[in-house]
Amino acid sequence: MKPSVWKHLQSWAGLVVVSVALAAPTAPSAHDNSEGGWGSRWVGTWSAAMQAPLFGPATTFDNQTLRQVVHVTIGGSELRVRFSNTLGTVPFTIGAASVGLQSTGASVEPGSLHPLTFGGASSITMPPGAVAYSDPVYLRVQPQANLSVSLYVPSLSSGSTYLSLAHQTSYVSPAGNFTADTDIAGATTDTSWYWLSGVEVRAPWGGRSIVAFGDSITEGFASTTDANSRWPDYLARRLLAHRDTKDISVLNEAISGNRVLNDEIGPNAEKRVDRDVLTQGGLAYVIVLLGTNDMGFSQIAPGVFPPNILLTNVSANDLIAGYKQIIRRAHEQGARVYGATILPFEGASYWDAGAEAKRETINEWIRTSGWYDAVIDFEKVVRDPSAPTKLLPAYDSGDHLHPNDSGYAAMGNSIDLRLF
Repeated sequence: MKPSVWKHLQSWAGLVVVSVALAAPTAPSAHDNSEGGWGSRWVGTWSAAMQAPLFGPATTFDNQTLRQVVHVTIGGSELRVRFSNTLGTVPFTIGAASVGLQSTGASVEPGSLHPLTFGGASSITMPPGAVAYSDPVYLRVQPQANLSVSLYVPSLSSGSTYLSLAHQTSYVSPAGNFTADTDIAGATTDTSWYWLSGVEVRAPWGGRSIVAFGDSITEGFASTTDANSRWPDYLARRLLAHRDTKDISVLNEAISGNRVLNDEIGPNAEKRVDRDVLTQGGLAYVIVLLGTNDMGFSQIAPGVFPPNILLTNVSANDLIAGYKQIIRRAHEQGARVYGATILPFEGASYWDAGAEAKRETINEWIRTSGWYDAVIDFEKVVRDPSAPTKLLPAYDSGDHLHPNDSGYAAMGNSIDLRLF
């Protein structure tokens, strides 16, 4: 839709959800894929954004099996798994891998465990910066199921490509390859995902995905571990409950501390949009909720963080220029891009009046500029009406920055499903 037409519709309706009456996007040709069969396509059902360790050395693994649990959104009868060495500086070898339905803890439901292969081989070595897709596996996965993806690390390897805060319990074996075992006795727990960046299912041709592109508020910081209480989780469950949206997945591509314009806590959003958004199977929609850390880090005094953490003072206009680039690149792939307003955060450790002025300027631009295909007004959902620069106390996790489970529920439940 031309920007001038969009602005006219906004003006006429006076609502940020005007685009709900528009037809849903068709499958973007960039993600068409004939592997499998006619009338279906690969659609992401779960994903994780990869980052490098920031504080302290990376966790190392040696002759161990990682059994990592992921919660899918949509289901299917055929799947494939994506592994990543995106931030590695040396080749990484997967000695063996498998996938099955989680039973409890580190155990897998009997009969569901399948080995993963890579071009027919049981192992693969990924060069630095590379990703690897497994061959397809026939495994019936119900929507909202928990998958256990196991990978064997045969030699000493640094977990330098991972998502630190998974809010999901996974398992690390004692010495040995347990990828073919339905249980791992003596496993320890971990709440990060290592080298595991996505799961795709064979979905009907109308299947498509939403990428939630953000920082800790999208990642689910302060949400209850293993409860799937992030706002994208609430959105995914609502989509599944409706006939017209039941084939739409929600992919959480967020990193705590991430910024639009500066690196360190994950690659900056402009850099990682290609990796984490544009390559997702079935991409049709992007929800952008970013900018809080750019504003907050701009206000931090030198010396508070280690010198490798850039504290560049960025303006509201700098951030708006970054958003425009993300929007343009997603539009090039045929995706609709929805802007989410930035939550209030007065009382957080890096809030001050300067950050608040930037936030208000950016939110006004998100609501009125017409650059986004629609607006999701999270700020109005979670702010305290009596103190609109603060989170509603009932939704505040306690740090005045991140919502609690109730706040995330309010966010996910507020999104108009007609947008999809």
